[in-house]
Amino acid sequence: MHSPRLPLILGLVLLVGGLSVASLMIGPAPIPPLRALAALVSDQGSTSVVVRDIRLPRTLLAILIGWIFGLTGAGLQGLLRNPLADTAVFGAPQAAAFGAVLVLYSGLVGALSWALPFAAILGALASIALVVAVAGRRATVVVLVLSGLAIGSLAGAGTSLAITLSPNPFAVTEIVFWLLGSFEDRSMVHVLLAAPFIVVASALVLSSSTGLRALALGEETARSLGVNVMRLRVLLVAGAAVGTGAAVAVAGSIGFVGLVAPHLVRPFAGYDPARTLVPSGLAGAALLLAADCAVRLVPSQTEIKIGVLTAILGVPFFLWVIARRKAELSEMPV
Repeated sequence: MHSPRLPLILGLVLLVGGLSVASLMIGPAPIPPLRALAALVSDQGSTSVVVRDIRLPRTLLAILIGWIFGLTGAGLQGLLRNPLADTAVFGAPQAAAFGAVLVLYSGLVGALSWALPFAAILGALASIALVVAVAGRRATVVVLVLSGLAIGSLAGAGTSLAITLSPNPFAVTEIVFWLLGSFEDRSMVHVLLAAPFIVVASALVLSSSTGLRALALGEETARSLGVNVMRLRVLLVAGAAVGTGAAVAVAGSIGFVGLVAPHLVRPFAGYDPARTLVPSGLAGAALLLAADCAVRLVPSQTEIKIGVLTAILGVPFFLWVIARRKAELSEMPV
């Protein structure tokens, strides 16, 4: 049963590995692939400094954040049985950013404090819970999207207000660029800050795979098979919130990866939600690595923010999914 998925997973692992090497190579000073790999394990002078201290952290962050966005996107789409489900649709990235901005501008914590991801996680959790509460259990996709849009807009307005009222113009400039999403100037400290939360979020989502497979047959069938649907919802929503909060805390708002990745792998992995989880996570990692390489290759005075690029690519894809499946979506309950 799992054999058709194995080649897909192996192919995606190789793709992520190749893009990781490319990420170590690409930059203002291009480095040959063998030299970039050698710089990881031996002293290659200034090359080792560039690879280990500058490019390796952003490569690891792209893998971790792309993985968790793809994984949670597939989990939420399976939970809601809705191809448009994603943390970005719930307004979670904006709410996570609002939580992080609040603690930063309150002066209670610094940019590298452990309190920052906790604040972002609370913001993401609040947004997802609000969307589910407002939309209701039998909401159509239109109600779901409108609820997410409203809550995301509210969180964005709160962030803008906090920035407007800030007395420090330098901090305002920094936070605006941070909110656009970027791996620029990230260090291993940021990796260590996000990694534990992403591991926890991954465990929460992956532990729900059996329940997702049963839920695909309907809630009543899933309950008759012994699945605790409420527990399943809590696990997946908590995983999505923890993962989104950790990602936003270290890299800012990066949207639509969790929407796109499951759609890319589903034709190959099948339509069983449980079987799309791992391939979607790997596809998300590959997407974000490719996007991070792309922003470094585009000629410009300043590096294009990765959150801008993912939005430019993700919004047309979002609209394409709606146009392609509008008849099905108009009647689809959550």
